[in-house]
Amino acid sequence: MVRTPRTLAIAMTLFAASMLVPRNANAFDLTGAWASQSDLCGLVFTKKDGKVVFAELSDLYGSGFVIEGKSIRGKAAQCTIQSRKDDGANIELAAACATSIMTQNVRFPLKVLDDNNIVRLFPEIEGMTLRYARCSP
Repeated sequence: MVRTPRTLAIAMTLFAASMLVPRNANAFDLTGAWASQSDLCGLVFTKKDGKVVFAELSDLYGSGFVIEGKSIRGKAAQCTIQSRKDDGANIELAAACATSIMTQNVRFPLKVLDDNNIVRLFPEIEGMTLRYARCSP
């Protein structure tokens, strides 16, 4: 290939432009059912009409939540994710949540441990965390 000053300039311009384009970071996929212990998934969740729902007595066995798109469903609350910020293994979700008696904005700081385990952090309460495991479909 013949390198002329013009082809070199074009190549350098394309390289510089590619460095300015924001890269689509492979954000961690939170979609699915998450239980406080992986061996309790079958006691916390069940399927009804092909959809993951909470088992009738799930609170006796542990806590959990289901994330589908911008929705977070808990046993007693329904949340809509307003924003998400990824910083390495840390994820910060801001959500508008509603229960049968109130609404509030909630922050969900999370730390990804691996593909199937996350920890919810509570910065206002030193040392408090809740670990969750992804349940198989």
